[in-house]
Amino acid sequence: MSILGILFLVLGLLISVGIHELGHMIPAKKFGVKVSQYFIGFGPTLWSKKAGGTEYGIKALPLGGFVKIAGMIPPGRPGRKELDRRGKLTLAEEARRESASEIGPGEESQAFWRLSAPKKLVVMFGGPLTNLVLCFVCLTIVVCGIGLPKATSTVGKVVPCVTQKSECAASDPKSPAAEAGLRAGDEITSWGGRAVKDWKDIQAAIAEGGTDKADVVVRRGGATTTLSIAPIATKRPKTDASGKAVKDARGETVYEIKPYVGISPTHERRSDSLARVPGMALEQAEGTAKALARLPVGLWQTARSVVTGEERSASGVVGIVGVADLAGDIASVQAKSYDWPARLGDLLLLIGSLNMTLFIFNLIPLLPLDGGHLAGATFEGLRRSIARRRRRPDPGPIDTARLMPLSYAVAIAFIAMTVVLVVADVVNPVKLL
Repeated sequence: MSILGILFLVLGLLISVGIHELGHMIPAKKFGVKVSQYFIGFGPTLWSKKAGGTEYGIKALPLGGFVKIAGMIPPGRPGRKELDRRGKLTLAEEARRESASEIGPGEESQAFWRLSAPKKLVVMFGGPLTNLVLCFVCLTIVVCGIGLPKATSTVGKVVPCVTQKSECAASDPKSPAAEAGLRAGDEITSWGGRAVKDWKDIQAAIAEGGTDKADVVVRRGGATTTLSIAPIATKRPKTDASGKAVKDARGETVYEIKPYVGISPTHERRSDSLARVPGMALEQAEGTAKALARLPVGLWQTARSVVTGEERSASGVVGIVGVADLAGDIASVQAKSYDWPARLGDLLLLIGSLNMTLFIFNLIPLLPLDGGHLAGATFEGLRRSIARRRRRPDPGPIDTARLMPLSYAVAIAFIAMTVVLVVADVVNPVKLL
């Protein structure tokens, strides 16, 4: 079963990457740019076919994909420095010549660098935009079709005692719910004289009543029963609107004094309106942006956990192996209430989250990421616009080749990050389920 989850993830990622590259290729060809290759995967070629001047194919390693757009780097200005101190070509000049070699005789007008700045922005933003659209598609299928789990007013579990330990001891006092005789399966219809329809209503009624004794009306076996429950004040983790534990600046859980009853709800999947999707996407975007902002610290903590063996935080950085492990768990976990629609919904939410990550990550303004090209095209457009207003000569395209040393440094950093995360996910995986 876990293999099915992993295969679903791999297929979803390949589709996501493939559509991402289409987002670059389609506008590039529309603008007359030469696109020589479009491949899914890396390594040896398993199959390929040439059509419309582009070679389409599949490679052996299903680890992503690529599209080869010709002439990404302009030739540079006359008199530029071509050799370094050792008499060898500079990294920038190597990049310029490699880019020029992709353009054959008579194809000079098909070079990417000849596009206007707005067209360059369209080509480079097309890839990340498709990931954002795919995220919305996954969320829409789950929200409007499969449905999201929602806590109901029916009791799913009654905690037998009040304790901070995993199991009750003989000396531990009974929980208020157990003391009052509340049972799993009871449907709560009223709490302290306040009608309730779902779990949020119950939580609000408990918070409003505090530790005062309340009459609780439940429907049990077709009959209505009234119980008397007196919540007790306990120290509990503070949670946000999504139910996640709130952390302080040091990353420690924040606690607060709250009335405690000792019950948890059942959940059922309910479809919602399309209006719910943008809010969920925004929450994903905010979470992804915060995770990227903490990436250096998260990587350091992850690398340290490999050496020390300390347990990794479920909210920390996770690599593709860890995500695959989560997908496998979703497909294999044994629970009667966790049926295949629920599993499919969670897998789609996972794919949607990965697409949101691809969208935001690719917008980082560093080469070789799409964001680096977007930043260059934006600067180029502004520079040309200022020159026109001042009636000065066209300054020409941005010489992105000069940023090649930085691009190599960024690429090496990404490779190192990937290695660290893969090792950590294998040696000391995050316990998500």
